[in-house]
Amino acid sequence: MLLSSTAPLLMGVPAPGDLLTPPEQAAGRRKKLRVGIVGCGRMGQFFAEVYRFSPDTELAAIAEYNDERRKVVGGRFAVKALFKEAPEMVRSEKLDIVAIITPTKFMKAAVLAAAEAGVRGISTDKPIAAKLADADAMVDACNRRKLVFAGGNLQRARWQTQIAAQRLRSGVYGKIIGATVMGYGGEISGGGCQHVAVLRLLTGAEITQVETYGYPAKTLAADASDQGLMINGRWRLSSGIDCMVFGEREPFSGVEVRAERATVRWSWYAPLLFEGSGKTAPRKEVDPAYPPFPWASMLDRPPLRKDDDYLVSSIRSFIDAVHLGRPSSSLFVSGHDLRQSLEAAIASKASAMEGGRPIALPLADRSLTLMPSPYRWLGGDAVGSPQAVKDASGETR
Repeated sequence: MLLSSTAPLLMGVPAPGDLLTPPEQAAGRRKKLRVGIVGCGRMGQFFAEVYRFSPDTELAAIAEYNDERRKVVGGRFAVKALFKEAPEMVRSEKLDIVAIITPTKFMKAAVLAAAEAGVRGISTDKPIAAKLADADAMVDACNRRKLVFAGGNLQRARWQTQIAAQRLRSGVYGKIIGATVMGYGGEISGGGCQHVAVLRLLTGAEITQVETYGYPAKTLAADASDQGLMINGRWRLSSGIDCMVFGEREPFSGVEVRAERATVRWSWYAPLLFEGSGKTAPRKEVDPAYPPFPWASMLDRPPLRKDDDYLVSSIRSFIDAVHLGRPSSSLFVSGHDLRQSLEAAIASKASAMEGGRPIALPLADRSLTLMPSPYRWLGGDAVGSPQAVKDASGETR
């Protein structure tokens, strides 16, 4: 049961500031950014919906390898500039933003093509790569050209999670003294991206060493994907804190960060707030009193759903960065964040393969690789889970 008052914990809590430009300021006051979508499968269509509903963007072009889907999705979004390949699209169209939502295998080529074409902002999604050097190549290409390089549909972009991180890192709950990750298993380069990205956000720290163990044994083979891999162990953070990591999902799945006066627990939805760290007295859950999400009205426009709030906030953060000339470090999710999640996953598997040997980050060997699941690597069309044409057209929504 929540306490009736959170006043003691919320005294001195910072306001959201200009984390996201509100709709009334974006509408009609900005020249519309021209957006191209690369990969219009199930997730790509949700990205397209957000850009279509945003008042300061124009969905101008689509690149989709599947001929039938390209035609159907183009008709659904009234886009006439349709292309089979990303390089052709970025050469032919003058685009401000390119959002790349392809299977992981094809992300690097699309990112590099968009960067070479001089697109102002590029986004991709998780996992960003299988090989760490490929993630480096994408981040470096965008940094060299001073382009905004955004991540995609990660939970760290949720409005309430950003607010919780702002409060934790501002010190209003006292010094951060501990952290725990639960449920780091199943797909550590896929779903596990979420845990690492949220941990880094809430603590404001990087992982500098991993010491981990994994099971089952067959998934620890050098050439195996991360499907079903469970990781237990310890991550040392740059703040000096040791974060304990568990593959099991009980008593919760997510990230818990403990400060001197309060504990914040992210478990896939809005973070919970507890009074106290749990060291000297039982913790009590309190109302975190999060400010309203400024773009909540967009979630009332089907097919977007209430749970798409973090996709909307991720994209809105990206649009703001491109419009306002902000650096990639200002993003709710950046390509750098995706790379850091991949590096932590690669290091955790490498340590587990060697019986828990401590491994320092950043990794010296950038050729290290962790294969994601075949669905993430190759996409639904290649692994027998294609999207029906009727669904792609939007008729079933």
